[in-house]
Amino acid sequence: MTAPENPTILDAFEQSVRTNARKTALIYLGATYTYERLGHYVRRFAGGLQDLGVRQGHKVILYAPNSIQWVVAWLGILRAGAVAVPITPIYTPYDLDYIANDTGAFAIVCTDRNFGYVKQIKPDSNIEQIVITRVVDLLPWYKKAVGWLFDRAPSGNVVSGRDTHSFLNIVKKGGSGASLPDVKPEDTAEILYTGGTTKYPKGVPITHDAFMQASLEQLAVCEGLFKKEDNVIMCAAPLFHILGQACGLGTLLVGGTLIVAPKVNIDGILDAIQRSGAKTFIGVPALYRMILEHDRLDQYDLTSLEYCFSAGDVLPAEVGKRWRSTLDRQVYQGYGATETVGGVAMCPTGVENPSGAMGLPLPSKKILIVDAVSLDRVTPGDPGELLVSSDKMVSSYWNKPEETQSSFVRIGERNWYRTGDIVRQDENGYLYFVDRTVDTIKHKGYRVSASEIEAVLQEHPAVISSCVVGIPDEKLGERIKAFVVLKKDIKGITGYDLMKWTRQRLPSYKVPQYIEFRDMLPKSKVGKLLRREIRSEEQKRLTV
Repeated sequence: MTAPENPTILDAFEQSVRTNARKTALIYLGATYTYERLGHYVRRFAGGLQDLGVRQGHKVILYAPNSIQWVVAWLGILRAGAVAVPITPIYTPYDLDYIANDTGAFAIVCTDRNFGYVKQIKPDSNIEQIVITRVVDLLPWYKKAVGWLFDRAPSGNVVSGRDTHSFLNIVKKGGSGASLPDVKPEDTAEILYTGGTTKYPKGVPITHDAFMQASLEQLAVCEGLFKKEDNVIMCAAPLFHILGQACGLGTLLVGGTLIVAPKVNIDGILDAIQRSGAKTFIGVPALYRMILEHDRLDQYDLTSLEYCFSAGDVLPAEVGKRWRSTLDRQVYQGYGATETVGGVAMCPTGVENPSGAMGLPLPSKKILIVDAVSLDRVTPGDPGELLVSSDKMVSSYWNKPEETQSSFVRIGERNWYRTGDIVRQDENGYLYFVDRTVDTIKHKGYRVSASEIEAVLQEHPAVISSCVVGIPDEKLGERIKAFVVLKKDIKGITGYDLMKWTRQRLPSYKVPQYIEFRDMLPKSKVGKLLRREIRSEEQKRLTV
């Protein structure tokens, strides 16, 4: 059967099933699943959802960690014609209640461990059906036995009822599937929620064709190293996040192999890479640092890796250098957002990319670098706010007209997404992150980049992370204050030592006036630094 010219996510997956029936599609906790088996699970789950009353256009929340069940549920929801709403499994009842009501979700797929939160918010929502899975569902019997015997399979209490259903039973029994609807490329496939750096997360509706275009384009970047269907991806990014989706889930649409892990466990990740011969590793910068500092790193053979990709935040230069010297592999950086369905820019393979570069704009993406106030183009090479446009781009937030109006603008004949990020572009087209518009400090009339100071602090051998904010000052505009987390067992480092360090590396107007040591820094649910919380704390101190 010939694939459609403009395929949906389902068209592409089903083509993979037909073409690669006996090939390993997914690896989960050491267990392997062929495309044929995965396709069988997906069809049964989709039919089961329909038997529970899920209809085309219904929203179904996916509230679970990375797993084989997650992938089956996501594809099954789409196959039933519904809209998936993937969210982090660590959302609190407050977050869950907000999203359930924002989407008007009809059903939810959760785990036995967060089932209690679902029951707590259900009376205040439109949720009618709950599907519950356990971490060992769909694992071979011997792996289940080991998990139970050694108490290594976490579990929670589930109260049965007419509205609660076992994921495993649905997959085993299957539904009739007699009326599975036709899904069109322009139909909404999912609503992803942004990382929560605003008061409430914003829903981003993503269509089938937008997902397909973005995913295929991003996977094509590494085709100079190997064929996309030969790729084996160790995806250490959460599947509810666009980074894990576009590159991770995307490989199932081209016949590759995806490795998923339910949580970040460095030994588990490294062992999976070694055992499976993974060719691609996907992770955020913090994970690269964790791997480099792992005391058993030298016990693993990671020579199969050919493509290491980092996104979600700026990769510190020293982490990239250490990764290369330790593993003899370049870390390719990229830049994207949920609103752009992932990649806007990626570093190409087969060339030596400039240090600190986020990459070259992808073919489907058009960019403008503008003054953040006037939206006029800046002089080439100067920093400015990055605007992104694409023929198949997200054009609005879910139920957020005011946020839509402020984040999506019409310039000329195109709609543009305002990223809120300050970048610059060099003469070769590479993009470099400078700062967030809201995180620029005004000190003595200078516009100071908080990220630049943080990068210098994090180059200090005793520092593991930092956050820099501006403290209001009548004379200077803002004073610069740094919050620093030191590595474990580090003693004797003072604020003066770090000020001296920055003074040796930065102009005087960029040196922090204050340094405060912390045990940890606040981060969003996808690991991004929440400067606004630190800034809010400081503002409260000033008003006391």
